[in-house]
Amino acid sequence: MARPKKQANGTAANIGYEAELWQMADALRGSMDAAEYKHVALGLLFLKYISDAFEEKHAQLESERSQGADPEDPDEYRALNIFWVPPEARWSHLKAQAKQPTIGQLVDDAMAGIERDNPALKGVLPKEYARPALDKQRLGQLIDLISNIRVGDAESRAKDVLGRVYEYFLSQFASAEGKKGGEFYTPRCVVRLLVEMIEPYKGRVYDPCCGSSGMFVQSVEFIRAHANGNGNSGNAKADISIYGQESNYTTWRLAKMNLAIRGIDGQIAHGDTFHNDRFPDLKADFILANPPFNISDWGGDRLRDDKRWQYGVPPTGNANFAWVQHMIYHLAPKGVAGFILGNISLTSETGGEDTIRKGIVDANLVDCIVTLPDRLFYSTPIPAGIWILRRGRDFDREVNKPNREILFIDASRLGKSVTRTHRELTDDDLERIACTYRNWQKCSDAYLDVEGFCRRVELEEVIANGYNLLPAAYVNQGHLRATGGPQLHDVIHSNFRNETSQSLDRVTDLNKAFEESLKMAEAELRILEQEIEFKSMFLGDILIRSDERLGNAEEPEVLTCTESGGLIFQRERFAKRVATEDASDYKIVRMGDIVYNPYLLWKGSIDQCWIAEIGITSPAYEVLRVRPEFDATIVGQLVTSPEMIRRYDGISFGTVQRRRRAPVEKFLELEVNVPVGASLSAISALLDCAQDSQFACRSAERAIKSFVKRICEKLR
Repeated sequence: MARPKKQANGTAANIGYEAELWQMADALRGSMDAAEYKHVALGLLFLKYISDAFEEKHAQLESERSQGADPEDPDEYRALNIFWVPPEARWSHLKAQAKQPTIGQLVDDAMAGIERDNPALKGVLPKEYARPALDKQRLGQLIDLISNIRVGDAESRAKDVLGRVYEYFLSQFASAEGKKGGEFYTPRCVVRLLVEMIEPYKGRVYDPCCGSSGMFVQSVEFIRAHANGNGNSGNAKADISIYGQESNYTTWRLAKMNLAIRGIDGQIAHGDTFHNDRFPDLKADFILANPPFNISDWGGDRLRDDKRWQYGVPPTGNANFAWVQHMIYHLAPKGVAGFILGNISLTSETGGEDTIRKGIVDANLVDCIVTLPDRLFYSTPIPAGIWILRRGRDFDREVNKPNREILFIDASRLGKSVTRTHRELTDDDLERIACTYRNWQKCSDAYLDVEGFCRRVELEEVIANGYNLLPAAYVNQGHLRATGGPQLHDVIHSNFRNETSQSLDRVTDLNKAFEESLKMAEAELRILEQEIEFKSMFLGDILIRSDERLGNAEEPEVLTCTESGGLIFQRERFAKRVATEDASDYKIVRMGDIVYNPYLLWKGSIDQCWIAEIGITSPAYEVLRVRPEFDATIVGQLVTSPEMIRRYDGISFGTVQRRRRAPVEKFLELEVNVPVGASLSAISALLDCAQDSQFACRSAERAIKSFVKRICEKLR
């Protein structure tokens, strides 16, 4: 897609270091794959984090020497939950040695020294920087780059910059690790909402898929923030016991680091939650979780008779309701669970999921359902919602609490866009949702049903409506119910309806953004005409040959070049799949990439991808990625222009026209004029918005066609 855009500071989606983060990735790209270099960089970031905190306190103690302070006394730091950093591990020392060939060993020694002097980190820090496969020159470049990023001083700690850096890395590299919609960091606004709703003040707090421990961190922050006036006396750590499990070893290490840097004690186990439950007898007072959506390879075929499946055996092809029942199994008699699932789980009828959902509703466990806005999560576009399950609801009648109702909240239209692909709930949004739930919970007069936003619904109505748990089916006036006519329920209440509505909303939002971009360009028109210059450059200085392969990741749309239509979905060209069954060697194509076919000498043999966020194409094609300092739209229009097509034909060789070949090496040697200048940003913003609008319109068209087709199929 077009080049990265800067966002306002202070949001969870942006930390102001996008360019540096990408440089970090590029600095190690030549020596290892994405899964490895991500963790190498995160290990260095953590080291920088604790060094920043240490250096800040060290400077303060240095200024207080006359008062008896000793900046080299480890106890001065440990008393404040700041890690003691021995001299050989301090960032200033590593930065000074970054250019030395021994830098890998120095980093390993630094990690070992920190573990030696801080038992809480024993066995947690990575110590693999001296291995021969890691290019030491690139490692030194990475250290230099990280030196410009502050992640451990007081201000950065307050903003959880380390957590946000982790979130950013996961979002960029998840596809390379095959974790589509799987393992990812939960945005802070979503974690805050979960915590504010279930209020984990006291007791056992459990997360069966804890990731980087964000749920626990936010729970402790919640208690500390509410310590005065809630009977906690400010004693946050003594009131909750933390239990978590994480299957990914490197993520588990980050979880341990994340708690350690905040001085939070917790039992964080490593292992597969389904097949090696490390807390089999735990009955938790609170469960907070964001399990990976729609995981198919969870080994369900080996757990068909598991005692946790109280309401039905989950399908082997989707772990959603395995996670739900695992959490129910671990709830205490009056425990409450808040977790996130893809919205399809609210209405799905495949693999017996409807039977499981029916059992959970009939058991009177469902307290509240909240549908969230789209684009909240960095690594998946899947629409998601919050489930609140509560044991003991049948006994709430004695304490004047709603015991045969479910509260439905549709928050899908809340939040604000912070980038083209990311949205965030504001503080006002969080307060509105949490207060609505709490007021309903307390049977307060402050609670009122609000058309289009929230409604309290009797259990009998939900049962009559086919156990559909989608809030939109209840909060809107004249909400739909199951009827005896055509079986439209699974379409009207399905994810197709939700996707169609959201795609049309996206077009409306982009229309406003496009008008704003036009006004900005108009305001700077004179400057644009005077300051934009053209620079002669080789295409090889503008485009990078990408060899990113699909590997074992989930297969996206297959893209192919056509004679006159350029890049299209393969399914639109052929009635059946013509590609090989094994697509692991296919090349990844991302939005804004240029696909170049050296064997097709016609217009469609060069085209830019604006039809999909991500796709794959034949290994025979070349994928060219626009360098971030250039505008992808401008470059794409340039290389696909009629003039360039003629030049492309001129570099080809061969005797038969349809078998001629134009090597990509020759193509990248072509010289072109490229517009440059700082004032180009207004035009780039306008073009970015135009491309976003084009993509949104195509997505809306496909969603509407699919929705209409499925409705009409039911009426035949």
